[in-house]
Amino acid sequence: MPQAMLIDTDTASDDAVALIMAMRSPEVRVVAVTTVAGNVPLEQATRNALYVAELCNSPVPVFPGARQPLWREYMHAEWFHGKDGLGDRGYPLPKRLPEPSHAGEAIVRAINSNPGLVVVTLGPLTNLATALILDPGIAFKVARCIVMGGNPCCEGNVTPAAEYNMWVDPEAARIVLRSGLPIELVGWHLCRGEAALSTSDIDRVLSFATTLARFAIDCNRTAMQAYRIQTNEIGISLPDPVAMAIALDPTICTSASMHHVDVEVASELTRGMTVVDRLGVAADERNRDIWKPVLDRGSKARVVWTIDVARWKQALYSALSTLSTSPNNSLSGSEA
Repeated sequence: MPQAMLIDTDTASDDAVALIMAMRSPEVRVVAVTTVAGNVPLEQATRNALYVAELCNSPVPVFPGARQPLWREYMHAEWFHGKDGLGDRGYPLPKRLPEPSHAGEAIVRAINSNPGLVVVTLGPLTNLATALILDPGIAFKVARCIVMGGNPCCEGNVTPAAEYNMWVDPEAARIVLRSGLPIELVGWHLCRGEAALSTSDIDRVLSFATTLARFAIDCNRTAMQAYRIQTNEIGISLPDPVAMAIALDPTICTSASMHHVDVEVASELTRGMTVVDRLGVAADERNRDIWKPVLDRGSKARVVWTIDVARWKQALYSALSTLSTSPNNSLSGSEA
């Protein structure tokens, strides 16, 4: 039986490709997509999610959620993904409407009605934090929680210290990381270097000549330009699809370890920084007072350090290279 999955997304160009990978996979049954303000405002993220579902012929219900972080001013990433999040290429509006209930409530319902659900988050963690505030017990009913976010070993992509998803709503990220959820943290470093799509990789995807393959490349062209300005690297970096590849096939991860992880919420200089206790010193006398809330809860995250780049790209190619669509994503809104 396919694995039940819920995806929370601030649907922009790389999110869109991650959604395609899940909706096309015969291994999972996407029970709901929830949307959050992040890369683009909530309404745009919701429209984009509905549009991608239509491209995949999937009637998966889409639930709008938070329009802004828990307690902070909302800051978009239109400078990276374009004003519409999909490279401003003029894609049509979706034909169907989102579900009427809030994403936070939908997450609670989905987890309680699908024991062993896999949760994949691709944007700021506001919706998931909201769900945990509504029902903290859901943390212990989830099989896996793959979080695309953070920069556990390197520089940030929105400030020198922080990755965008954590930076936008660090308080929400802290709630999630301390919740007891079985978190697998997939940082943005995993989509860089050889893991980014090179020009030859892009040509290979376009050679598939499918609607989804062309869409996956075209909607990321603005992001490709922004990535080159940001990093001086040429290619399409796809952090959300890398996270989805690991969600679909955990063996794509080649190195990971369990650690206490916290997120900085007080300092403006390091706001949203993911602080990983990689050396296991959080409980030392000099640190234990600061780390007490994390230590008392005993929660750790599985931090992904490296991936099999060839297998990640093959997972992407498999999702984009054929015309058929998975039959496993056909739930009505009442089932989430």
